[in-house]
Amino acid sequence: MIQKKRTNLYNPDSQIPFNVSRSKIGLFLECPHCFYLDRKLGISRPDMPGWSLNSAVDALLKNEFDEFRDQKRPHTLMDVYRVDAIPFWHQNFHIWRDDVNKKVGASVLHKKTNLNICGIIDDIWQNNTTKELHIVDYKSTSTNGEISLDGEYKEGYKRQMEVYQWIFRQLGFSISNTGYFVYANGIKSHGKTFNDKLEFKTSIIPYIGNSSWVEPTILEIKNCLDSDKVPLPKDECKYCAYRNLIQKESLKNQISLI
Repeated sequence: MIQKKRTNLYNPDSQIPFNVSRSKIGLFLECPHCFYLDRKLGISRPDMPGWSLNSAVDALLKNEFDEFRDQKRPHTLMDVYRVDAIPFWHQNFHIWRDDVNKKVGASVLHKKTNLNICGIIDDIWQNNTTKELHIVDYKSTSTNGEISLDGEYKEGYKRQMEVYQWIFRQLGFSISNTGYFVYANGIKSHGKTFNDKLEFKTSIIPYIGNSSWVEPTILEIKNCLDSDKVPLPKDECKYCAYRNLIQKESLKNQISLI
């Protein structure tokens, strides 16, 4: 199979703003080496399988919150968790959520770097008292016990929200430091039979974000992309370790054939 040449790679000579999504910012923080290979050389990490069940839960939550958005009243979960807000409506909401293309979402041009920082949101709520906006992200899982934001991989969730908070502040909105994760937890131990039904317990977890790291990180990303040198792999990057192992084994095989 002939692989198509990627056309969405960074070109330092181009005057067209280059899209950097919140997920690519996360990739840069994980490993600048992998980021550089992906965004400039077109060598991506292996694709992960789609999380179809998670996507289904997201869609159901969006439909449910949209009903309350249309009615301009709080969701029942907001009352339970004492969140003084209602789902926010804006004429560009469908663009920010990117209900059709699932590619860009909300975006803002960082003029210093000519990088277009973008990300697809799940929801926004408006505080009834302060009128500030709360960035909201839907998550789904299936685990025993109470859901928390503790854990190494959940640091990525927090950074994701902080990028969204930064984007909307640049767009001129009054954004609260407090964001919310709506977590749907699939119950494993409900009843003795499946009966084609998976039940969830949904909770709202507040998170106080700090987006002060976003601006300097964008500048670091620009310097990385403009450089002719590939950054060194991070020691803890499993993808780089795997690539190095493959290269070593390939070299061994070549030597053995001589």
